Amino acid sequence: MTVRVERTFTFDAPAEQVWEFIADPAKRAEAISVVESYEVADDAGREATWHVSLPIPGVGATVAIETEDVERDPPNRVKFVGKSTALRVTGTHTIESDGETTTLHNEFVVDGRLPGVERFFKKNFESELDNLEAALREELGLKA
Repeated sequence: MTVRVERTFTFDAPAEQVWEFIADPAKRAEAISVVESYEVADDAGREATWHVSLPIPGVGATVAIETEDVERDPPNRVKFVGKSTALRVTGTHTIESDGETTTLHNEFVVDGRLPGVERFFKKNFESELDNLEAALREELGLKA
């Protein structure tokens, strides 16, 4: 089973400021509550390892997810793929701006490799997207 979640956020901010946040794997990781720690693997910021807490039987404390930005089109789009023994995740962030407001389209697809992974993400994705939006609004100096 695959879990797919999409959400759009709109900000009164320039596209470049939204890009600076969403293209940074460290900032993305810090916004997600189940990411216990992370390491950015390269100076370009295209590869990172997220240590994610998945409270499901048989997984243990954390799962290391190796992520890589596979597409970058500044300041319009970034797509990453994360792989681990428990799951494969693809995230796509697309930015559109009219010069005054910026819209960020987010799409995540999770393919679980262990029982319970999809159920966990289906249950928790909405609150994690709330966290992502709140972190971005804070970064931009905007009220929630």
